[in-house]
Amino acid sequence: MQEIIEKLLVLQDRDRKISRATQELAHIGPERESLKAKAASTQNSLDAAKLRVKQIETERKQRDLEIEAKKAQIEKYLNQQLLTRKNEEYKALTHEIEMAKEVIFKIEDAEIVLMEQAEVAQKNVVTAAAEAAAAKKLVDDQIGQLNAREENLKKDFAALTSDRAQLAAAVDDSTRNRYERIFKSKGENVVVGIEHSACGGCHMKLPAQVVTSCRGAAELITCPSCGRILYYARDMILTAAE
Repeated sequence: MQEIIEKLLVLQDRDRKISRATQELAHIGPERESLKAKAASTQNSLDAAKLRVKQIETERKQRDLEIEAKKAQIEKYLNQQLLTRKNEEYKALTHEIEMAKEVIFKIEDAEIVLMEQAEVAQKNVVTAAAEAAAAKKLVDDQIGQLNAREENLKKDFAALTSDRAQLAAAVDDSTRNRYERIFKSKGENVVVGIEHSACGGCHMKLPAQVVTSCRGAAELITCPSCGRILYYARDMILTAAE
C-alpha cells in the first residue's frame, strides 16, 4: 500500500504543476492585452495632440480667409466712395470700412491666441511622441518576454501532461478514479499526511482507529470528514497538539 501512496504523491505533484502551468497560461493572454492597451493609450494621446495641432491650423487658415474677405470688402467700399457724389452715401461707406477694420483687428487678436495655442500644442505633440515611443518600446519588450514565457510554459505543460499520463497509468483504475474524483472536488491536496492526529487537508482531528489503520498501511485510508486520502510517514507527529 505504501507503494501506491508514493505513486499517488508523485501523480499529485504533477497535477499541481499542471494546474499552476494552466493558471499561468490563462493569465498570459489578458496580461498581453493589458500591455497592448497601455501602448494604445499613449498612442491615442499622441493622435489627439496631433489632431489638436491640425484643428488649430485649420482655424488659423479660416481666420486668414475671413481677413482676406474683409479686406476685399474694404477695397470694394473704397472704390464705391470714389464713385459716389452723395455725402450720406460716402459716410455710410466710411462706416462700413471702419466696421470691417474692427472685425479684422478682432480676427488678428484671435490669431495671436491661436498662435500661442499652436506653440503649446506642438510642444504637447513632442512630449506625447516621446511618451508613446517609450511606452511602445517598453511594451514590446514586456510582450516579448511574455511570449517567451508562454512558449516555455507550453513546452513544460506538454512534458508534464505526457509524464502525467505515464504516472496515472501506473496506478490501478479504482485508486486512480478515486484520486481524480477527490482532486476535482477538493483541489490540489488529495493525498495528505497526518499531523498531530489531524487530517493534513481539512485539519479535523482523526479518530485513533483511523490513525492506527493509516500507520498499518494495509489499505487506503480516507479522512472521515473530507474524504481525502491519508498517509503516514515516520517523521510525522501523530500525538494530538495541546
